Amino acid sequence: MSRAADARILLERIASVYAPAALSSSLGAEDMVLTDLIMREGLPIGIFTLNTGRLHAETLELIARLQAHYGLAITVMQPDGEAVADYVTRHGRDAFYGSVEMRKRCCEIRKVEPLKRALAGKRAWITGLRRGQSAERAGIRLAEFDADLHVAKFNPLAEWSGNDVWDYLRANKVPTNALHERGYPSIGCEPCTRAVEPGADERSGRWWWEQEGRKECGLHLAEENRGQGPISASRFAVALKNDLLFSGGEIHAAGKQETMEMQNRTGGHTNAGSEQ
Repeated sequence: MSRAADARILLERIASVYAPAALSSSLGAEDMVLTDLIMREGLPIGIFTLNTGRLHAETLELIARLQAHYGLAITVMQPDGEAVADYVTRHGRDAFYGSVEMRKRCCEIRKVEPLKRALAGKRAWITGLRRGQSAERAGIRLAEFDADLHVAKFNPLAEWSGNDVWDYLRANKVPTNALHERGYPSIGCEPCTRAVEPGADERSGRWWWEQEGRKECGLHLAEENRGQGPISASRFAVALKNDLLFSGGEIHAAGKQETMEMQNRTGGHTNAGSEQ
């Protein structure tokens, strides 16, 4: 089975079992793969993006092309205007260059808070994260649980390489951000992203003025269910029960705690079985 077929199976299962579900799209290459899979299959999965107010013109232009290509009216989330104004008044529009603390506060206002609003009431959050994007993401799983947002988090492209992504995009003539052709493998806000040399770490152009280390905006920091090693893309039914660390179809604290206790008693294994 191809990687695209595996991802399609997972998306279909999310749509049927974990509704309501939503894809948070950065409008980057990986998210365009997922958007295409969702639209081709007509899956009832919402798609939203975060317009931080500091995006590249090319990123905003892609929203219009998605409308023309798929007839997709993507949901655009905006930051709270008062919070943005208060940050700018107190610290300056570009205060994020001054310290990591100021940068993370800007990300919190412009990205994290709108994400929380977008995911309110959702049972599944779908992302385009891949292990190959950076060393910090090397341990991501196909299926995770975000304890802060209390939502199942799925990374259908976790095992894909960058070549896998672009092979799919080209083969299916999927619209992409024009910045990718100009040396931007990872695209965020305009003042916080720059082009990188071929072969460089895909996320090295993000917050490029900061010292090397963990460079995330705060959207993908909940990692309490890491540490047991990445899972295979096969046998999704087992993965969705075992790897999320909860039992049954409902995602709630009691069920999750029950499964964790069972894993402690049995050395990290549960008997979820398989589904047809």
